[in-house]
Amino acid sequence: MAVNEKRIQVTELDFDDIKNNLKSFLKGQSEFTDYDFEGSGMNILLDTLAYNTHYLAYNANMAVNESFLDTATQRNSVVSHAKTLGYTPRSARAPVAYVDVRLNDNTLTSATIEKGYVFTTTVNEQNYTFVVNESFSVTKVDGLLQFRNVPIYEGTLITSKQTVDTSDESQKFILTDNRADTTTLKVSVQNSASDTTTTSFSLATDITQVGQDSDVYFIQEISEGRFEVYFGDGVVGKALSNGNIVILEYIVTNKTSANGARTFKPSGAIATVTDLRVSTVAAAIGGTEPETITSIKYNAPLDYASQGRAVTGRDYKTLVPTVYPAASSVQVWGGEDNDPPSYGSVYIAIKTKNGTSLTEAQKQSIVTSLRKYNVASIRPTIVDPETTFLRLTTTFSYDERVTTKTAADLETIVRQTITNYNAEQLRDFEGIFRHSKITSLIDNSDPSITSNITTIKMSKRFTPRLNTTAQYILKFSNALYHPHDDHNAGAGGVIASSGFNISGQTNTVYIDDDGSGNVRLFYLIGGQTRSYIDNTFGTVNYTTGEIVIPSANITAISNVDNTASTTIRVSAVPNSNDIVPVRNQIIEIDLGNTVITGQVDTIISGSSTGANYTTATSISNGSLNINSGY
Repeated sequence: MAVNEKRIQVTELDFDDIKNNLKSFLKGQSEFTDYDFEGSGMNILLDTLAYNTHYLAYNANMAVNESFLDTATQRNSVVSHAKTLGYTPRSARAPVAYVDVRLNDNTLTSATIEKGYVFTTTVNEQNYTFVVNESFSVTKVDGLLQFRNVPIYEGTLITSKQTVDTSDESQKFILTDNRADTTTLKVSVQNSASDTTTTSFSLATDITQVGQDSDVYFIQEISEGRFEVYFGDGVVGKALSNGNIVILEYIVTNKTSANGARTFKPSGAIATVTDLRVSTVAAAIGGTEPETITSIKYNAPLDYASQGRAVTGRDYKTLVPTVYPAASSVQVWGGEDNDPPSYGSVYIAIKTKNGTSLTEAQKQSIVTSLRKYNVASIRPTIVDPETTFLRLTTTFSYDERVTTKTAADLETIVRQTITNYNAEQLRDFEGIFRHSKITSLIDNSDPSITSNITTIKMSKRFTPRLNTTAQYILKFSNALYHPHDDHNAGAGGVIASSGFNISGQTNTVYIDDDGSGNVRLFYLIGGQTRSYIDNTFGTVNYTTGEIVIPSANITAISNVDNTASTTIRVSAVPNSNDIVPVRNQIIEIDLGNTVITGQVDTIISGSSTGANYTTATSISNGSLNINSGY
């Protein structure tokens, strides 16, 4: 049988292409020779057929996309795929604060704060309630009744009860509010309405440890961001019996709204005592939105790979946001890579979403939560992030013939470009500063900008222990510029600092280096001339970027940037224009000390100056005036 070569093409998805394919097919048939497809009723039929084909193709494409975790866009689809990997998306999280509560009473010898007790606070003129999620008891010690480090959660404590009906196969036990914090969930089962004996159930985290009589429950996200609690079938986990009463207690939170709350008032008496004193140990932190679709798609495969244990650094990076959702960035490295090495340890640095450092109580809580995932004798240690600031000096040229903007207008545009780069590319543990990237972005900030020269300095801050002799170590973790010994010794080397005072010296002092590895201490005469007090005040390792001051008794700190400060700033010139964060280091541009200058480009081809111009050469790192801006 002959094969018809004029087959319809079915590879296009665009409406116009589909219609044209239909026309081409029909024109190839003898029945429609010389037929006018555009001016007849057939055109409407072709439109209808093309639209129908287009819709079917679009729906099929979307359906197939939703079948895979990588391409799914609907939350229900992503959550379903994550479930097959054993991953449960993170619910909303309530801000948690820690308080000490003292009862001023001479008669009681012990007291209890009952679960559900409420504290009140105000944030941004809005009132919020914080509740105690479990009971705490204390006895009098040294004449004081005091509760210490009591965690309180923002939100409302909800209790729901539902009788088990085994004949109803569609029965579900649901946390009805999508703002429920599943970490606060307490699940218990009462035997029956007539038998009030209650058994507490725990969340099943390791299926290999669950037997047929294990009092465990499981949890999964369902529609509209709500969560469902379900129980075993008598083989994996204890099965519920008809008439059992399921009791769910959990906190519904306002998520991020109460972050930062630090002043709390008791709502009433505790153990009949109304004379109460509440002091805040740690302000409220940790309130977050439910896990995003992007986060689920990223974390679910990693969580599956970790198999419920923490062996590699990636395992810990996956687990930490689960146990502490307020983490915006996590860095992990092994003890063998630490400085100095500490074998058998794993170090974890956490940057919080609100930028504050973790309290000791929060660090201990995270370490405790990670304990069940640790392998052998590995000891997690949480360290604070360290920020290295970059101070940019940018001079750009622009063609005034192609713009009506002034130099000031363009400087504002360039500053916004740098601000965006800082927010989008830096400020976390993975953010590498790329010099070529930032200069390219500056050139592309406006069509009139023709070129730019951007130089950088690094700076770190440290808080001294005033009136105490102590050692100070600053680690830039990037090599410093050092082309040869004695480099720039007469002008202060490559290190500079803000001012401070030391014991036995009335003048405000500063530090620089001699280009040969020695940190020098000096004061200024007449605001310009350096008078050196100590030529071996410390050492600098140009290769590692480590500055060590072995012994100093700092008594006072001068203003930094004309503002009172509790820290001393030390600046240095890097060897490379690309700055890489190491371990717990975060790179961030110091926008307040970034200098941007626009100037008319006088060497553009066709300029009236013709050949009568001189070219500016790029200044090497060694020629930078790094001591400006003490």
